[in-house]
Amino acid sequence: MQSNMAPSGMAVTPHHLASESALSVLRHGGDAIQAMVAAAATIAVAYPHMNGIGGDGFWLIVPPQGEALAIDASGAAGQQATQALYAGHTHIPHRGTLAALTVPGTLSGWDEALNVSAALGSAPLPLSRLLADAIHYAADGIPVTHSQANATQSKYQELVDVPGFAGTFLPQGAVPMAGSRFCQPRLARTLTRLATDGLDSFYRGGLAEQIADEMQTLGIPITAQDLAMHRAQRRVPLKLQHSQGDVFNMTPPTQGLVSLAILGITDHLEMAQANEVQTIHRIVEATKKAFGLRDRYITDPRHVTLPVQSLLEQVPLEQLAASIDEYRAAPWGEGKGPGDTVWMGVVDKNGLAVSFIQSIYHEFGSGVVLPDSGVLLQNRGAAFSLDPSHLLALMPGKQPFHTLNPAAARLKDGRTMVYGTMGGDGQPQTQAAIFTRHILQGMPLQAAVCAPRWLLGRTWGQASDSLKLEANFSEQTFLALRERGHEVEWLPGLSEATGHAGAIVRHTNGMLEGAFDPRSNGSAAGF
Repeated sequence: MQSNMAPSGMAVTPHHLASESALSVLRHGGDAIQAMVAAAATIAVAYPHMNGIGGDGFWLIVPPQGEALAIDASGAAGQQATQALYAGHTHIPHRGTLAALTVPGTLSGWDEALNVSAALGSAPLPLSRLLADAIHYAADGIPVTHSQANATQSKYQELVDVPGFAGTFLPQGAVPMAGSRFCQPRLARTLTRLATDGLDSFYRGGLAEQIADEMQTLGIPITAQDLAMHRAQRRVPLKLQHSQGDVFNMTPPTQGLVSLAILGITDHLEMAQANEVQTIHRIVEATKKAFGLRDRYITDPRHVTLPVQSLLEQVPLEQLAASIDEYRAAPWGEGKGPGDTVWMGVVDKNGLAVSFIQSIYHEFGSGVVLPDSGVLLQNRGAAFSLDPSHLLALMPGKQPFHTLNPAAARLKDGRTMVYGTMGGDGQPQTQAAIFTRHILQGMPLQAAVCAPRWLLGRTWGQASDSLKLEANFSEQTFLALRERGHEVEWLPGLSEATGHAGAIVRHTNGMLEGAFDPRSNGSAAGF
């Protein structure tokens, strides 16, 4: 499979309808940020089990000149989400009203990103234009993907009795078949109202009052005041000075540190000449080191105890690299688990590049659908701990830990790259695989995305934190990793468990190259 190339704009998403929404905006003169808002709206409708406007989002914006910029559009725990509320629980539930304890932030990120677009000099486009496709697909219906159908079937028992789920995601009371028409009329009305009243109306104004009333009726611990207090935050992204150039990722409360630390550690391990087994072993061992940093330091940025950027300096990274045994796997404990998310990338004709990720955490998030607005709420707050002494201890107004981390790079050879994936613990591992294979080992971009992948950690429904290989790896690779001490298991070939990845590279002649993941319903669409 070859990469797609185009001269004037490129969008890569895990659902082809979202790619086309972005491309339509680019064709009509919009910039990469405006195109991404259109894609974000469409994929919120077309891939509802993976993301939605009831979730969070993170932006990494790399202009053709000047500093890269990040936007944290994640919500904090509501003021009623106290330790006392969860008395009798050993952990925060993953489903139901008590799982929906954090403010949905992604719409604030769309709004703030459009402010960045205006500051960069782009002519504004009306929200009615940017949300038009999403409104159409919500009202008239989208074809159910195999991914949505499979997720609904596999999670049926834990979601069927959650408020609003069956009435929204079980048409005629049954799991929808792949290819059947799926309509979301209440969500269409909410999107129409957002297009008319502005994205900020979700947090302040009439729509916000409606959302807050729906939440209170269901016993969700988020108030109108919590919505009104929420704002997306601009951040200076983390930066790794890699031998191939500057690599950027997201600040806390995300695990952007992990993705950069893996690349920083392996930058000292001669990856360009590594064979397949060496590549996997070294990245897996670097992942264990990076997860250790994450679990020690990453939380709400107000509670982080040291400058996280300092962990990406060359001396500590070189020390971590030196501690890796080339021939023996180290023990490591357990990960954070899987997560369902969408990563998308857009680069426009002027070289403005956007790496974006949007999520409701688990498949279908909390499962709670608000009765009037039709908004499916995330369960990101399940990442909190009920141990008051824990780094991730629940506290009203605190941001939860996020696995989400969009990536980008400015390479020394003049190319710019945006890339990323869904997949919880798998996100930094897949990012490392794509960057290493393409940038360091010279594998063609689309081949680097399609190539078999691995996952250290759990997949949905599994308790094992083993090293899992897609079945299109060879038996020799499997056995060689086992000989190094890895606990190795097989996954199906091209497994969703290894994420929906994608990448765009802007070459020095201005040509844009896009690669999408055949594990998804996506595309790389350019013009």
